[in-house]
Amino acid sequence: MQEQLRHLSHRILCVQEDERHRISIELHDEVAQVLTGINLHLATLTKETIGNSNNFKRKVTHTQRLVERSLEVIHQFAVQLRPPALDDLGLIPALYSYMRDFGNQRGLNIRITSFTRDRIEELDDDKRTVLFRVAQEALTNVAKHAQASLVNLNIQKFENLICMEIIDNGRSFSVKNAMRYRKKKRLGLIGMRERVEMVGGQFTIESNPNQGTVVRAEIPLVHGEEG
Repeated sequence: MQEQLRHLSHRILCVQEDERHRISIELHDEVAQVLTGINLHLATLTKETIGNSNNFKRKVTHTQRLVERSLEVIHQFAVQLRPPALDDLGLIPALYSYMRDFGNQRGLNIRITSFTRDRIEELDDDKRTVLFRVAQEALTNVAKHAQASLVNLNIQKFENLICMEIIDNGRSFSVKNAMRYRKKKRLGLIGMRERVEMVGGQFTIESNPNQGTVVRAEIPLVHGEEG
């Protein structure tokens, strides 16, 4: 039964990731193109206006600004669903980009250190995606609950595995209680653990008073069932 549940969780998370990818592409390729076309049409109307029509021009300009803002929101939403850098450039550039933007938005000082970029990019797409999602969820939790001022994300290689740690200097919490109860606000922690385990990795959290919290994901370079 446990193996069946784990397999089901694996399938659900894979389907969810595929759906995120599809929605991201749709937002960029379909919705964004439509809004861009509207904006170009409004610009053409402004140029072709004859006579004294300042009021009309002001309305068109205002509408253009709304469209531009909509494009920005769609871009941000699409990046959150599936950052293009993760597919185009790799895990480390995607993390740098996401953490920079997230830190600026939330007022967090976030630092990233990677000693093994070449080996990290050797991980398959599923494993790189898992590490990105764990970092994304961990940072969201820090911003919501930890009241931290500094977050360090470290990635390095130990023997045949990649270890990623997200360390904050914020408030601590009871890890045992948080992982025991499937409350809505704790599903993020359980989801991180299940993502890591579905690619053969190990997930741990350490949280101590006056020491902050450490979220750790260890991902094997080669899955134990492969080869």
